[in-house]
Amino acid sequence: MRASLGATRARVFLQFLTESLLLSVLGGAVGIAIAELMVQTIMKTMLSGVGLRLPSEADVRISLPVLGFTLFCAMLSGILFGCAPAWRASALNVNETLKEGGRAGTGNAHQKLRRALVVVEFGLALALLAGAGLAIHSFWNLSRLDLGLRTDHILTFGLPVPENQLTQSSQIVPFYRDLLDRLHAIPGVTDASVATGTPLGELGFGLPFNVVGQPRRDDNSRNVALFLMATPEYYKTFGIQLIKGRTFTEADTENSAHVAIISESLAKNFLPGVDPIGQRLSVPQVIPGGNKAGPPKDWEIVGVIHDVRMLGPRQDLNAEIDVPFYQSPWPRANVALRTRGDPEQIRRAVSAIIGSMNPDLPMDAVQTMDQLVKDNFLEDRTVTELFGILATVALLLATVGIYGVMAFSVAQRTHEIGLRMALGADRYNVLRLVIREGIVLAVVGLGLGLVGAFFVGRAIRSTLYGVGTVDLTAFVAVSILLMGSALLACYFPAHRATRVDPMVALRYE
Repeated sequence: MRASLGATRARVFLQFLTESLLLSVLGGAVGIAIAELMVQTIMKTMLSGVGLRLPSEADVRISLPVLGFTLFCAMLSGILFGCAPAWRASALNVNETLKEGGRAGTGNAHQKLRRALVVVEFGLALALLAGAGLAIHSFWNLSRLDLGLRTDHILTFGLPVPENQLTQSSQIVPFYRDLLDRLHAIPGVTDASVATGTPLGELGFGLPFNVVGQPRRDDNSRNVALFLMATPEYYKTFGIQLIKGRTFTEADTENSAHVAIISESLAKNFLPGVDPIGQRLSVPQVIPGGNKAGPPKDWEIVGVIHDVRMLGPRQDLNAEIDVPFYQSPWPRANVALRTRGDPEQIRRAVSAIIGSMNPDLPMDAVQTMDQLVKDNFLEDRTVTELFGILATVALLLATVGIYGVMAFSVAQRTHEIGLRMALGADRYNVLRLVIREGIVLAVVGLGLGLVGAFFVGRAIRSTLYGVGTVDLTAFVAVSILLMGSALLACYFPAHRATRVDPMVALRYE
């Protein structure tokens, strides 16, 4: 009609291109809002949910160069994808178009580009959804890991004693005994312990060892275990389960027999088929304040504890040897307190006690065990949220895309649908016809997306835990979700098609 009234081909082309460019700019504006929402969501999780504190100079916001680049890409996409329909519209034959009216675009040739775009959109959506499914499955596996301890109602902190203080065992033991006595006196404190490491946090030592009575290994194949010095209430404070034997007591001092507690992993891997209780381990001696280990010392095993993931949830279980803190004291130690109520409420009281004993000794890394656990899961939680947001946006785009194509197809085929109904087709036949066309596009897109999902899985496999590159559970779940969205998007245009009046449709242009 415009061409017949005198519009040039260039004018028609520019009109369609302008409309496409305007839509891309509006879409870019919506994208900026979504990006800002993503940043705020992730930062809120990191700050409030995890308890992470950023320095005041930290300014986390959307990068302006990146924002400019994405806006440029949005406008470029509008131009490129607007050229094809604009060129086709400007090249129409005026006489033939006016004769055919609204049915000019009903041929399959005119639908191929739209269908191809929907297929690609579904493929990309499935790839992102598969990545989100893998990340969620991985986070689920991590969150259900047995850490080997209870994390509730525990306050932990370190004491970075200066190198020139507490240099002798005769100074270290009385200081920490006095500290524990004072901490026990705080109302609400049920247990208090001192150790050279904290589960999931600061670690103790890694030392070579040999089982007395077994052939000694050379330096290249020697056994290595985490070596921790702990006071008697360490296991009760953290709720670590004793499997066999006993824990440490106040009687385990420097003047008594040297005893040790080992982990299940050490007993299983290095003492198979024998009762570990009574066996002895030879471990280099730890000298207070020294940088080098002393001569080997024998420790008699008196207990076996449940494995604790000292190095973090992602790390393999390590062999662990614990010895009484009073038999092998160390100046710098970590303190843990179990409380009846909120552990944060005793923070000031603990700080006052430390200050009264040594005004120059600060409390380091003060946090609850719940916060420490959340910090260990921070990266996985962030990756899961990021993939979830991106996958949700992709799912929405794919759903809107297939809805748009099917709605346009129904509008273009109104005359055909009316003719079918006039010849005897019922509403169910029309509904099935439209839905089947949309589902075919979705299935082809799913097939393409499964290939992309495999490569997404390979790309992020280093961030996954307990999940393979191809995870059938995640892939089936996201495929069902995407197919359900496609079915819902196809239903509304199909339902609209069933309500077409055959007499009106036959006169439709």
